[in-house]
Amino acid sequence: MGFPEGFLWGAATAAYQIEGAAQEDGRAPSIWDTFSHTPGKVLNGDTGDVATDHYHRRQEDVATMSELGIGAYRFSISWSRVLPDGTPNQKGMDFYSRLVDELLEHGIAPVATLYHWDLPQVLEDAGGWPERDTARRFADYAERIGRVLGDRVHTWTTLNEPWCSAFLGYGSGVHAPGRTDPVDALRAAHHLNLAHGLAVRALRGVVSPSAQHSVTLNLHHLRGDAEAVRRVDAVSNRVFLDPMLGSGYPADLLDDTAHLTDWSFLHDGDAEIIAAPLDVLGVNYYSPTLVREWDGVSPRANADGHRPGAATPFVGCDDVEFAEQPGPHTAMDWPIDATGMEELLLRLHREYPHTPLMITENGAAFDDVVDGDGRVRDDRRVAYLRDHIAAVERACRAGADVRGYFAWSLLDNFEWAYGYSKRFGLVHVDYTTGERTWKDSASWYRDTIARGPS
Repeated sequence: MGFPEGFLWGAATAAYQIEGAAQEDGRAPSIWDTFSHTPGKVLNGDTGDVATDHYHRRQEDVATMSELGIGAYRFSISWSRVLPDGTPNQKGMDFYSRLVDELLEHGIAPVATLYHWDLPQVLEDAGGWPERDTARRFADYAERIGRVLGDRVHTWTTLNEPWCSAFLGYGSGVHAPGRTDPVDALRAAHHLNLAHGLAVRALRGVVSPSAQHSVTLNLHHLRGDAEAVRRVDAVSNRVFLDPMLGSGYPADLLDDTAHLTDWSFLHDGDAEIIAAPLDVLGVNYYSPTLVREWDGVSPRANADGHRPGAATPFVGCDDVEFAEQPGPHTAMDWPIDATGMEELLLRLHREYPHTPLMITENGAAFDDVVDGDGRVRDDRRVAYLRDHIAAVERACRAGADVRGYFAWSLLDNFEWAYGYSKRFGLVHVDYTTGERTWKDSASWYRDTIARGPS
């Protein structure tokens, strides 16, 4: 195998997508509670009120992880469950403490994400991520949960996909909180960056010195016209990569958005805070993106992989269109192309050679069904995982420092604005009964971990 010694094999989930128990044990509403309960925002009116009921089925799900043979589990902590009103909620803290202990008892390394899109509604009511104070509140949350779990968590991830939080939440409005203001999207991006840096500093002061510190980005692997690629790369990738890894905001991003804002929300000293040292960079990859310059006359192609919104999430890219791509697609209508995974990892290796990498999400949604014999034959997912793991292996052989791979997702779950219509899980969930059924992909992944990919 071309994987390094100690390579972590894992699976990933997120709190709002699986936990349920939305109004139990002191949990307060998050922006996704509000958004999903707003008519027309989520397909079929679905909500995360029950989700896959992981809050009550935690032990069963940890046993499934153990049977899979994974060495690490990436989960997120519900800010609204542990700090519902800014003060600690002991029942919420206890839930995650028990989860971490059970993972360790099964030899599974806990990888905790502090923020997977579920901002407490009370903070959104105060202005949300476009407001600087939200970053300070996030740092306080990080320190408090770090003091509770810091002696046992293997890796701390500050943010999951801040691009989605900023640009889908405040730009196009297709994610919570559903706002459509390009300047607010840019302000949110900066304050998410600032929150990340402040949280890393806070965590390093209270958690075990052996813990790893990370952030997870959904980096768009772009192909197409050079100028279109440059513009989208600036506002989708380098807006986070460059400041987090010490280069500050790209000059071309500031130029591309100068007609919208003067970026006066940047303060002296922010760059140093944002560039807090990282131990590993989390990378989420699902598919490549094809862009080209738009002529401004013909119908604009919008195959960007996101639900259509009232505005584009790619702020400052009004002259760019997103082209359809040939070949097979997943149920999300995302093109299947594992070569993009390899190319993205090698790009990161070239441009940020001193930053170790970890695949923190990779997977595919298909229209899975339980057959009459109780089996879920998801051959397309098996092929997807096999090809993408092989792409990671090739990148490792070519020199990329990749430390682990997490399949998305352990369970079928609430897929954000798509509700329960899209299934990404290795394990099928009956949303009426909660029954879990291993898919063929789960068995394949277990066997792959055991013997190593061929």
